[in-house]
Amino acid sequence: MRGGLWQLGQSITRRLAQTDKKAVVRRCFASEAELKKTVLYDFHVANGGKMVPFAGWSMPIQYKDSIMDSTLNCRENGSIFDVSHMCGLSLKGKDCVPFLEKLVIADVAGLAPGSGTLTVFTNEKGGAIDDSVITKVKDDHIYLVVNAGCRDKDLAHIEEHMKAFKAKGGDVTWHIHDERSLLALQGPLAAPVLQHLTKDDLSKIYFGEFRTLDINGVHCFLTRTGGLLLSVMVNLVLHGNRGLKTSSKEKDLQACIALTCRVAASLWYTGEDGFEISVPSEHAVDLAKAILEKSEGKVRLTGLGARDSLRLEAGLCLYGNDMEQHITPVEAGLTWAIGKRRRAEGGFLGAETILKQLEEGPSIRRVGFFSSGPPPRSHSEIVDSEGKAIGEVTSGGFSPCLKKNIAMGYVKSGSHKAGTKVKIVIRGKSYDGVITKMPFVSTKYYKPS
Repeated sequence: MRGGLWQLGQSITRRLAQTDKKAVVRRCFASEAELKKTVLYDFHVANGGKMVPFAGWSMPIQYKDSIMDSTLNCRENGSIFDVSHMCGLSLKGKDCVPFLEKLVIADVAGLAPGSGTLTVFTNEKGGAIDDSVITKVKDDHIYLVVNAGCRDKDLAHIEEHMKAFKAKGGDVTWHIHDERSLLALQGPLAAPVLQHLTKDDLSKIYFGEFRTLDINGVHCFLTRTGGLLLSVMVNLVLHGNRGLKTSSKEKDLQACIALTCRVAASLWYTGEDGFEISVPSEHAVDLAKAILEKSEGKVRLTGLGARDSLRLEAGLCLYGNDMEQHITPVEAGLTWAIGKRRRAEGGFLGAETILKQLEEGPSIRRVGFFSSGPPPRSHSEIVDSEGKAIGEVTSGGFSPCLKKNIAMGYVKSGSHKAGTKVKIVIRGKSYDGVITKMPFVSTKYYKPS
């Protein structure tokens, strides 16, 4: 299946028409009755959304247009994504900042009220438990979003450390915002369209900033970002179904759906200017309708397939693919997310390992590639000009915008320079590749000039 998720969506659509979709999904994952649904589920279906199992949720992979067209429309006009399966939560109390700094690499104390940053939750060895975007609402209030597929793991991790922190007298509490839904509006028309629905001047809200304001007559949390807050590649690769007797059509469909779900529920990014809007769930459908209406058809509902193409073009990590529990933020190219004060003081889980890598350099590095032949896939081997293995691809596909293959992966330090020629092994055959700088498509974040 060439071309990443944008062609995967087409494959799923064709195969669903040829076989018993419900039977295959029931074998592979939860039954339809067990899948959770966002409050926009009926709205997705009414607008032609093709729903697939996704980290325990029923979510749209695409709508009536192709994934290729959806990707291009986001870059040219705009897209609206339902990311209500994500988990938003607030930490409150006079010690919420020092508590969170024990778990993440960001300089949370250094954030101005109303601003946020990408960060990484680390483990004791410095590996990434998850990535997240955190916002300091006030000195005693932090708002963050954790990933759908990582929700249980992340919340258990936070709760465990919170109990220990509070046992020592720390003042911190939390609230999980299950009463709210989350929409992401991305693309060049995001700001002008949303401006029709609020009296606040959006031109004064810059990349990474947070506000509470009325949108479409409803009190919302608004963050200006460059895409969806996502991550977690949920590993639903049918390990438990290897003994099933299935037709070739069903096997193809299983593979399609499994690959779709491997992309599950991440802090993804488009690289475009845009907003995340946290809205009371009872008003989410009305807000989505208002955004589409104000755009006069130019902003479209967009599904999971286009989101993967968009974040890959922006050269941004997908947790579970490009970053996992054995990969540190330094190896993943996220050194910039480690606050200057944190580099000097440490104080977060795995700091010893991470600070040592900052001083001595990591043994592997995340890089981007252009390549010939079929699009590289996760785990494709990377070899040097002498045929020696130097790394592997973690994400790859066909770029709808650039009309060529793009990929990212990890190689040994010393082989990571832009312009280095490599071979990428796909199904036993080697194809030419070259290491290139990322992002592949320039980002358009809205920042002060």
